[in-house]
Amino acid sequence: MSQVPTAERIASAARDIVATEGAAAVSMRRVAEAAGVTAMAIYRHYENREVLLRAVADATGRELGTTWKDPAPDGTWQDRFEALLDRFLDFALGQPHLYRFLMTDDWAQARLYPDGFREPGSPPFTALVRLVEEGMREGVLREDDPLEVALTISTQSQGMVLHYLAGRMGTTEAEFRSMCRRTSRRILDGISP
Repeated sequence: MSQVPTAERIASAARDIVATEGAAAVSMRRVAEAAGVTAMAIYRHYENREVLLRAVADATGRELGTTWKDPAPDGTWQDRFEALLDRFLDFALGQPHLYRFLMTDDWAQARLYPDGFREPGSPPFTALVRLVEEGMREGVLREDDPLEVALTISTQSQGMVLHYLAGRMGTTEAEFRSMCRRTSRRILDGISP
């Protein structure tokens, strides 16, 4: 049986803490304890907490990018969009601390728009940009800046998720998901030819 490299074990422990309690709960000492190493051992792999958090964000982003890639490949453009929206909602509602960390938390090495959102900067966002580009090629969406169109669509969904996670939506999860589809369609109608 192969042993997981120490750097991966450390990043995995940090991710588990972020996923269960949020990024604020991540300290080098806490991560070391969870990974079964000394606090000083972490510094051989990660210069500081921000570098460790960046590693967690990068690994999680790559994982999501792979999972979100090619949603409903045999469906219509709308089917692919809704499948991608469903994957986003599965992640955001299923792992709210990790979602907030990746999408909304303020931390020193978080990606900045626009450069940090361009490929390969943000694999999950890249999945949406590619889908928007497909929609423009297929004539489903008007020709425009794909990065800004993706930002428009994702910002609406993220705002709704933040309201939901804060307990500001008086709906069940199923009703909320349906509302996200309806409001996304309204935006898409506004950017259709």
